[in-house]
Amino acid sequence: MYDRRGYGESAPFGPVPRTVAYLEQEALTVPAVLRAAGIGRAVLVGHSDGGTLALLTAAQEPALVGAVVTIGAHVFVEDVTLIGIRAAQAQYASTDLPQRLARYHGVNTKPMFRAWTDTWLQPAFRHWNIERYLPHIHCPVLVLQGAADEYGTAAQVEALASQVAGPAQTVLLPGLGHTPHRQNLGQVLEYSSAFLQQVLA
Repeated sequence: MYDRRGYGESAPFGPVPRTVAYLEQEALTVPAVLRAAGIGRAVLVGHSDGGTLALLTAAQEPALVGAVVTIGAHVFVEDVTLIGIRAAQAQYASTDLPQRLARYHGVNTKPMFRAWTDTWLQPAFRHWNIERYLPHIHCPVLVLQGAADEYGTAAQVEALASQVAGPAQTVLLPGLGHTPHRQNLGQVLEYSSAFLQQVLA
């Protein structure tokens, strides 16, 4: 596990604001992380942005990736995504959400939250889409998403399942939102371990 720049205990964001292509740009750093850790081939497991980064890495560096597990990944922007982000902004301003996030991100909390909301809510980001990368993913992919995800619908799952070149398994988890691994870790582990035992046997 690692924290991306600007998250957790990693270095803060640099002075240059994120661009619309920030995920594509960040995905280019994942192979360097793997190589620095001495990992020649990996199973990438990512949540939300992390799931998107895992997909982009598998598309661009197939020799490094044996399988991918995504949890609540995005491949395009939906209206429900923007509605959910605006709701999160309201919660940040009126609840203890900053304090809860600070347990994980410390001094990075406010810049991290602003980078997320400001980037995704800018008009140009409404057209962000990485579906063009999906046909380049040949490794097995497990797509997990909460059926009640606040930031995405089953359309994300369907796009992944229908467009990746490799075998794909999909699971919509009833009653779970955007963080199934926090809401029902056992269920996420059960599906993930069964998938990996099958594809890596």
